[in-house]
Amino acid sequence: MKMTELFGRPSKTEGTDYATASHRFLTQAGYIRESTAGRYYLLPLGLKVHEKIAGVVRKHMDATGAQELVMPVLHPLSLWQETNRTTTTGFELMRVKDRRDFEFALGGTAEEMAVDLVRKFNISYKDLPFNIYQFSMKFRDEMRARGGLLRVREFVMKDAYSFSTEAQFKKIYQEMWEAYRAIFEELGLKVDVVAADNGYIGGEYCHEFISESPVGESRYFVDQRSNYAAHEDVATFQVDYKNLDEEFKALQEVDAVRGTTMEDGVKLHNLPLWQQTKDVVFFDEATKRYVLALIRGDFDVNETKLQHVANVYELRMATDEEVRDDLGSERGFVSPVGMVKRGNKTGYPVVIVADSSIRTVHNMYGGANKKNRDLVNINIDRDWKPDLEGDIALAQPGMLSRDGGELIERRGIEVGNIFQLGYHYTDLMHDAEYTDDKGQRQKYYMGCYGIGIGRTMAAIVESYHDDKGITWPENIAPFRVQLITLGTSEAVRAQAEELYFILTAAEVSVLYDNRDMRPGEKFADADLVGTPHRVVISEKTVTAGTYEYKQRTEPEAKQLKKEELLKLLGA
Repeated sequence: MKMTELFGRPSKTEGTDYATASHRFLTQAGYIRESTAGRYYLLPLGLKVHEKIAGVVRKHMDATGAQELVMPVLHPLSLWQETNRTTTTGFELMRVKDRRDFEFALGGTAEEMAVDLVRKFNISYKDLPFNIYQFSMKFRDEMRARGGLLRVREFVMKDAYSFSTEAQFKKIYQEMWEAYRAIFEELGLKVDVVAADNGYIGGEYCHEFISESPVGESRYFVDQRSNYAAHEDVATFQVDYKNLDEEFKALQEVDAVRGTTMEDGVKLHNLPLWQQTKDVVFFDEATKRYVLALIRGDFDVNETKLQHVANVYELRMATDEEVRDDLGSERGFVSPVGMVKRGNKTGYPVVIVADSSIRTVHNMYGGANKKNRDLVNINIDRDWKPDLEGDIALAQPGMLSRDGGELIERRGIEVGNIFQLGYHYTDLMHDAEYTDDKGQRQKYYMGCYGIGIGRTMAAIVESYHDDKGITWPENIAPFRVQLITLGTSEAVRAQAEELYFILTAAEVSVLYDNRDMRPGEKFADADLVGTPHRVVISEKTVTAGTYEYKQRTEPEAKQLKKEELLKLLGA
């Protein structure tokens, strides 16, 4: 490819204020351009890299026996209604209608479509297991697009769906785990495999493949001693026992002229933070109920865990007015003791959820549902009873994992995920069954497996760049060689054209910078684009009978004879 013919050339004036390296360099180097927020054009350079990444993914998926197909982008909304996901996906689900007023969901994920396809066939146990996958555009109406390709509203995903018996699934899940490790290793990405939350996808467990990066949105913890790794949404830790040898004391209500923070309570009562109750009031819009979360004062509530325990999809913080007018309490003085179980104003119920850490302390203290009044010597079961109880605590760095090692905090970019779905979709969707060896109809056991191709591209740039631009791994660079001419003499042009022909004939991809520009601009663009090998032809090299060669990541160039250069480049 000659740069005079390339659409979407490098431009140092674009994206100068972008915060992430991948967003800035992919834009400046001419790989992507923004359409509207969260939606991007893939320019010719970008598409080359995108397709190379997809090729690596396809190779390893095919090696597992998975079979590629293509599903429609528009999903009949009735399929999503069949699984109740029209109400559980929140703001991300996008809908459209055709001229016949038939309603569709723009595919953000395709579990329902995969099940609908499979149930159109008469499949027996002899056909199991099988895994089908596709590369397709996904649409998610994200509240906040950010970081270029790191969080977008339209993107290409490789999504796969396995159908099997329950007994077969463990082997399939492990095969996909190993295939993903191989994919990211070939792409040059070091990943942590992290236990994570299934969210609205469903199922009982899943794992994310995360490339460590300070710009990543995923916060997770690792215990290097035991190899435990978990996303903050699901991370667990050891909870120490405090004063359980202390006898219960009489519950008392006392004056508490203080502020509304936990620290204010510690100062007033001169008692440790862990002995204070932390009471956080949420509201569930879907079911119209309040959720009062109770946890030990030195811990924080993990909203994802709380949603699972309370069986809700989404929560918001209750307002001061709701706490006061509907619950008859005061922000900063909320208590489960004497809590009105139905709102005075709206009649919405209150569900009290206790973290298991509450049982590690006796004689706690906290608010009394009245401003400037506290209760001391609060004890669970005696003074109040939870409606639900479980682990709703947020892990923090320095805590100990259940295996005994220190939890180390990391941040990274989620580039892939694998989900156990089990019978979640086949229980909800009719006729999602195969015929077993006894002639009986049985439900499929499912898994799903995704890789975002554009986000993976961005993650690679975050790992492979310097202050000048991108430093692509050779196997996914858009071109292997950047050929640059300095000067406009016929001798320079003729030697460059000859080398361009030889390399191209040998199937060595070349980006030939034949533009009439200053040397510094050409070198800067070459560094920005990130082609692994750079070859310069100038009056000086022609006279010397050599070629100036430099690797993108090496500081110095060297002079090579033609035979040396061709051998090095594999031509």
